This record gives sequence, structure tokens and C-alpha cells, in this order.
Amino acid sequence: MSTVDNRIAFVRGAFVPLQDAVIPVMDRGFLFGDGVYEVTAIIEGRLVDNSIHLKRLARSLAEIGIPNPFTIEKWTEIETQLMQRNELRNGLIYIQVSRGVAERAFQYADDLEPTVVMFPQFAQIQSNPLTRTGARIITVPDLRWARRDIKSTSLLAQVMAKHAVKQAGVNEAWMLDGEQITEGASSTAFIVTRGNELLTRNLSRDILPGITRRAIIGIAERHGLTVVERPFSKAEVLDAAEAFYTSASTIAIPVIEMDGVCVGGGAPGPVVRSLYDAYLQDVMALPASLS
Repeated sequence: MSTVDNRIAFVRGAFVPLQDAVIPVMDRGFLFGDGVYEVTAIIEGRLVDNSIHLKRLARSLAEIGIPNPFTIEKWTEIETQLMQRNELRNGLIYIQVSRGVAERAFQYADDLEPTVVMFPQFAQIQSNPLTRTGARIITVPDLRWARRDIKSTSLLAQVMAKHAVKQAGVNEAWMLDGEQITEGASSTAFIVTRGNELLTRNLSRDILPGITRRAIIGIAERHGLTVVERPFSKAEVLDAAEAFYTSASTIAIPVIEMDGVCVGGGAPGPVVRSLYDAYLQDVMALPASLS
């Protein structure tokens, strides 16, 4: 397999080959994880839910006191250029913003210039085989910090959870606070109760305000489903008619097993399938940024 990576990135104000992209050692994102990130899906040349992702980026930056380097229009312009330069029709664009470069110290000056890094990943998000087969998941303790609503680049707890996923030979981990599910290691958790309610945890500082979560809830309400936002337990998952998780990089993935126990009859259910199909229909109605 070739080791040549021909992708183009946007780093510190310039488009550069990803293989040549560098940031200073003294960047606070590298030293402290002092920054935030965002990711937008690209499906058939369309930036999916992009303005909402960029508003969440602005919120994350504001919550930790980093000035937003660009307007939504400028962010979108750079994303579009990345799509064009990489001929990216399907995949993801990642945005990473750190507080900037300074001598290593916990305290920082208020006038630092944020470091912006953006890069693409190629993927057929809409063709994930797990949408047909369903995913097997495990539960892990939620070890993250108290501001989970901020999309921080400090992801050590998620790295540990994903390593546990790899060791277990499964597809995702859902995090537990006691017996309550918070969210997935990189996803939002949903269940469909036997009473046909769509259940997901309410927004708070305990979870990230997922953009795909928001879209799926909107679709569900549009289709007449009852949506309930509250904490739910592992026991409720195991008793559910269906379970699934959402994210920008997966859309909606059915869960058929948790910790070795069958969920929802062990097969993807009709609710998640209908929500997934409706989501893709909405995406394909968007104007394309790359033809």
C-alpha cells in the first residue's frame, strides 16, 4: 500500500500538502489540549448541517475564551476550497482551533492568535455496512471532565474507550455515569421504548449537543414520533425495542448487542431505518458545493 498522502490541508492560514503540514511545539493545543474541534460530513458534494456545526464551534470557542478566527461565511469558504482542492465528494472535514503559541505555562496572555488546522478524510459515510448488520457495543465508565458540552480536543477518555472497543472486538462504547447512559465514545445514544417513544438524554453539561442528534430528533417529530429527552439506564437499553447511535461520521447506526446481551431482538429495527433514510433524503435536497 502506498504511503504517499496527497491530501491538502489548511494550516495557519495557508493551504499546504498534509505531509508537509506542521505546528509549533509550543502550540497550546499540543501542550495542553487547549482547544476545540468540529467536524462536518460531506455527502455527494454536500456540506451536511454545516452552519449548525459552525455555530457549535463558535459556542465551544466562546466557552473557553478563544476568539473565533473567522465568520461562518469564511469558514464555509475554506471548507469549500478544501473540498475542491482534494476533490472530496464524500467524507469529513475536521476543524481544530487551539488557543495559540506561547511559552509553556498554564496561564496565558489574552492576545494570543489562535492556531487553525483543517484537513479532510475520505469516507463513504452513507454506505456504512453497520446500518444493515447493526453494531455491537460495550459500556465503559464515563471518565471525562465536567464540561462535556464543549467539543474539546482533550479526548484521552474517549481514546481509552475506543481502545476498549478495539480490544473487545466491537463497534462502539456507551459511557456510564453510575447506571445511567451519558453518550457514546463518539456518538449520541438513542433507544426506542416498547411504548414507541424515541428516548435520548436531555442536553446539559453532561453531554455534547450532537448536531446529527438534533437533525434526527427533528425528523422523528416531523414523522409523528414521540420524542422524550431524559436520562435512561443500561437496563432500559436492554429492554428497548430498538437502540441506535448517531454522529456526523456515522449518521445512525442500529445497536443489536450491549455487553454481550441481545438488544432489540438482535437485528436492526424499522424506526432507525426510517430515520436514516429520511436523513439522507434531506441531505440530497441540499445544494451541492462540489459537483
